[in-house]
Amino acid sequence: MNLSLGPLLYYWSRDDTLAFYDQAAIWPVARIYLGESVCSRRHLLRLPDWLALAKELAAAGKEVVLSSQTLIESESDLKMLRRIIGDGHFLVEANEWGAVRLLSEAGVPFVAGSTLNVYNHETLELLAGLGARRWLPPVEMSGAALKSLLGHAPAAIETEVFAYGKLPLAYSARCFTARHFNLPKDDCQFRCLDYPDGLPLATREGEPFLTLNGIQTQSAGVYNLIGELPSLRELGVASLRLSPQSRHMGRIVEAFQQALEGAEIPADLPRLMPGPAVDGYWHGRAGLEYGASSC
Repeated sequence: MNLSLGPLLYYWSRDDTLAFYDQAAIWPVARIYLGESVCSRRHLLRLPDWLALAKELAAAGKEVVLSSQTLIESESDLKMLRRIIGDGHFLVEANEWGAVRLLSEAGVPFVAGSTLNVYNHETLELLAGLGARRWLPPVEMSGAALKSLLGHAPAAIETEVFAYGKLPLAYSARCFTARHFNLPKDDCQFRCLDYPDGLPLATREGEPFLTLNGIQTQSAGVYNLIGELPSLRELGVASLRLSPQSRHMGRIVEAFQQALEGAEIPADLPRLMPGPAVDGYWHGRAGLEYGASSC
C-alpha cells in the first residue's frame, strides 16, 4: 500500500502552489494528481503550467496523473478536457462520465475518480472494460460496503481510498463562496484566494458544519483514516489519497508513511489538521462522527 497526493482542491496563489509542489517532490508519495478539478475560473496556473510541473515531478520519480474538472459547464470547459486527454504523456483522472467517454473513445487508460459514484461491482466492471486502471470509491462509502463490492471486483483494477482531508461532498453550478459575499459567480473577485483551506460554515449554535470552496461543498471536519490501516490492507486497498492542505502537509504525509511502516500515530496529529477529525462514513455512521463519539 502506498500514498497518493490528491489534486489541489483550493485556490492558492501561483507562488504558493509552485512552492507546495516543490516540497511535494521529496515527500514519500508514489503519485501526485495535478490540475484544476473544481472551478474553471481558477487560472493562475493554466494547462501549460500544470504540464510543465508534471514533467518536473515525473523527473523526480513521481507518477503524475492529470485530474479533470468535475463539473463541465461550458464549451471552453469541454475544450480544456479534450486538451488534457489529447496530451498523451500522463494518465488522466476522469471525474465525470463525459471524460470517461472521451478517454474510452481515445483508447486511453485512466483513473476513475470518486465523483463517478461507483456503488456496485457491475459499474466497476464497466469502467474496467472502458480502460480504468484505478478507481476511488465515493467518499461516503463505508468499509463494510467497500469490502462487499471488492469481493466481486475485477482483479485488474486497483483501489485507491480517500484517506485524509476535508471531504468533497457536493458540486453546484452556483458558487457559494461568491454568494457568501453577495457577489455574482462571474464577478466573484476570486475570493477563494482568501481561504486556503476553504471558508468555514458553522451552525447557528456555532458548531462546525461545512466548508465552502467555490462551487464545491466540503465537510468541516478532516476525514482521517490513519487509524484504519490494518482494515484497509485487509481489503486489498492499493493506495491512500491524502488531500492537500495549506499548512503542515509534509508532516501529514510523513505521519501516514510512518504508520504504514508500523510506527505509532503521532500524538500531535490533531494539532496539524485544519478542522476536527471525522471518520463516521467509514464506519457506516454519520459523517461528522469520529471514533465512538460525535464531533
